[in-house]
Amino acid sequence: MKPAPFEYLRPGSVDETVAALATGADGLEVKILAGGQSLVPLLALRMARPAVLVDINRVAELSGFARCPGSVGTGSVEVGALTRHSALAGQTEHPLLAEAARWIGHPAIRSRGTAAGSLAHADPAAELPVVAVACGAVATVIGPGGARRVPADELFLGPLMSALGEDELITSVSFPVPARWGFAEFARRHGDFALVSAAVAEVAGEVSIALGGVGGVPVRAVAGERALARGGSVDEVVAAVRAELSPTGDLHASADYRRALAGELVRRALEQAGLGGGG
Repeated sequence: MKPAPFEYLRPGSVDETVAALATGADGLEVKILAGGQSLVPLLALRMARPAVLVDINRVAELSGFARCPGSVGTGSVEVGALTRHSALAGQTEHPLLAEAARWIGHPAIRSRGTAAGSLAHADPAAELPVVAVACGAVATVIGPGGARRVPADELFLGPLMSALGEDELITSVSFPVPARWGFAEFARRHGDFALVSAAVAEVAGEVSIALGGVGGVPVRAVAGERALARGGSVDEVVAAVRAELSPTGDLHASADYRRALAGELVRRALEQAGLGGGG
């Protein structure tokens, strides 16, 4: 199939982009085109039929990747909305982001997919949302009312649902750089979305454990974090993680399978990070 007809806009600045998105106030459905790895297939299948398509690829303000002041474990990197997954995989300033980005799809997908696009799409099985929650990332969002900062744990509302308004876009995302980190995921085939993924990050002396694929949004394994903070062994942390999860089953994996898999992936991520006692 081919996409339904739409008006195509190609703004050259953030202000022009916000103005273009405001056309949605007239009752028109407006969509942003960045990497297009999620949107274009939906357009081709006519599962999405926006009246206006806003291509932001020429907005230079949305590009860039910079290390912000601070030591490892206290500093951060500022990731522009249009930063490609391949650039994230190749950088060395944020090793956890680099590792997670290497698991995204295939080279062709990583060459086009963008950081902000992945977060705005809010797929609970995607790699970047899990890392964002684990690190405590904060997105800068702009719309007609100006700019606002949205923490990752408030950005994701449900499967493919985010806190972004129809007339807003992410301009950049600040990812704290962890002192220690680990990442693990399991997919049926290389390049597929993960059945479950786990990210561990120690930021400013506190360790977070985040999981993807076990709910409608990436979730923090709070009981597992508490067990780790008490000096628990890896086995104790894994047991706490499995006990607190209530995943749903689907045609890809049962709830019990996802729960067991989550525990094993947390174990691998903790071992990679060098966290947890013996056992």
